[in-house]
Amino acid sequence: MAKAYWITFYREVRRPEALAAYAKLAVPALAAAGARMLARGMPAEVHEGGLVQRTVLMEFDSLEKARAAYESPEYRAALAVLGDAVDRDIRFMEGVS
Repeated sequence: MAKAYWITFYREVRRPEALAAYAKLAVPALAAAGARMLARGMPAEVHEGGLVQRTVLMEFDSLEKARAAYESPEYRAALAVLGDAVDRDIRFMEGVS
């Protein structure tokens, strides 16, 4: 079974304090669901029209586990705290096996 990757691109952070409150809930909720944090923060470099935006990359054992983490009550509680504080794009991708 291929690993899965959860990639979040933050287009805009309107309320950093809400993002911090979200992270306090989201990080342990996602870790409990099997997420492994691979990278987070601002890019060291961007090329070919890339955007300088906060990015988060997590690995899961499968696409099903990533989906289950996103739908979990614990992660949903973190989303409720986040509200409309950010504009972001979340993608799930399967790894190359």
